[in-house]
Amino acid sequence: MASGALPGRDAVAPAQEAAPVEGAQDASERGSADKESGEGKREPDVVRVGALINDVQQLDLQSHSYNVDMYMWFKWENPKIDPSRSFEFLNAFEFWGHILTYETPEPERLPDGSYYQVLRNQGKFNAKLPLERYPFDTQHLTMAFEDSTEDEGGMVFVPDDDPISLSRDLAIPGWDIGEPTLEVTSNVYDSNFGDPRFENISYSRATIDLPLERPAGTYALKLLLPMLLVALTAALSLGVHPRYVEGRIGIGITALLTLVALQITSNSSLPEVDYLILLDKLYIAAYAFVVLTMAIIVRNSWVDATGDISAAVRADRISLALLTAGYLIVSAILMVTTLA
Repeated sequence: MASGALPGRDAVAPAQEAAPVEGAQDASERGSADKESGEGKREPDVVRVGALINDVQQLDLQSHSYNVDMYMWFKWENPKIDPSRSFEFLNAFEFWGHILTYETPEPERLPDGSYYQVLRNQGKFNAKLPLERYPFDTQHLTMAFEDSTEDEGGMVFVPDDDPISLSRDLAIPGWDIGEPTLEVTSNVYDSNFGDPRFENISYSRATIDLPLERPAGTYALKLLLPMLLVALTAALSLGVHPRYVEGRIGIGITALLTLVALQITSNSSLPEVDYLILLDKLYIAAYAFVVLTMAIIVRNSWVDATGDISAAVRADRISLALLTAGYLIVSAILMVTTLA
């Protein structure tokens, strides 16, 4: 879709050159000066909003940021306001990097007499992306905005008919895209912004939410299968004759080093967090499995040293069955409890 032109609309020169999002008026103007005082309280202006998400790029888990290209529209009736100019994004990652391009120099009048403006926004947003369920996590990319001049007493947003949609060409490699939503909530601030005339100021907040989910089968094969193969390979050392203790210990040490390398590689694209993600828990279970395997090898080597080879072999086989079953059960429990 060409910049500044929407399907079914005549291409019109943008209202202005690409402008920073702060141009939607400074947030310090909150609590607008033209609020009525004293005699009566006017009804808030109702502004209908909607959006078309055109593209999502540069989804970066380490910085919890993502670049969104989207069209937004506003419909309202009061000729004294222009919410398409006074709105502000609340979770912009880089305010200076947001580009707004307006469809027309001034708002259009619709047949019903209301005003209408479409704009295109391109820029980065930020939302804390939880990783407890990684690599089976679902992320929500949000874009939230409020009016920078009017609280709920002066303006409220309302989702338009069919308020949110996706470009048919939208694709995000490595993710399955869910159904987007646009919701309007009342946001109460824990500050009066230094104005003693107000307290518990609330603003109408519109939030666009785009859910993304990782393909479970693909990521299980890419991240979990190598870990499982290394752990089970270490367990096979219990099938080697007890007399070859050096070779059995070598298999266990190699398995531990391989698991460490796999975990470092798997976590290289993730941010530092103060909790264990699902993948970390599964690696800890694999470490414990390999270490227990090595401990049993050492113990059974002493049994073999006494000359009771059959007892050592029998202990190896029992340990192999019990350890493998225990490892698989613990891994399953970790996955079920984390994903539940």
